[in-house]
Amino acid sequence: MFYETEILIRKQLKYPPFCDIIVIGFNSLNEKEIIDISNKTYNYLKENLDEEEFNVFKPMPAPIDKIQNRLRYRIIIKGNMNEKANEILNNCLKEIYNKDLKTTRVSIDVNPNNMI
Repeated sequence: MFYETEILIRKQLKYPPFCDIIVIGFNSLNEKEIIDISNKTYNYLKENLDEEEFNVFKPMPAPIDKIQNRLRYRIIIKGNMNEKANEILNNCLKEIYNKDLKTTRVSIDVNPNNMI
């Protein structure tokens, strides 16, 4: 009973296993830097990922927004991961790392175990 209900809900909401959830995590000591890079990343993804295939949510503070004085933001993307999307995400990471950010770190997790 639980499985049948859960799988129907997941299908309607386009949750795994019916799509992938991609979390781009940002953490930084500098609030201006984390807001700036997360917004630039969001804009890059909106321009490059197909809107029909991917739903890109605006950057927001993570549920636990600060750990050891490091601010945490994230962008959540729902869609089906494919080779083209992987290439776009890799190019996005390369652009971020080429900026030589002083205090901001970025990570990408496909279908994370938890969303915190």
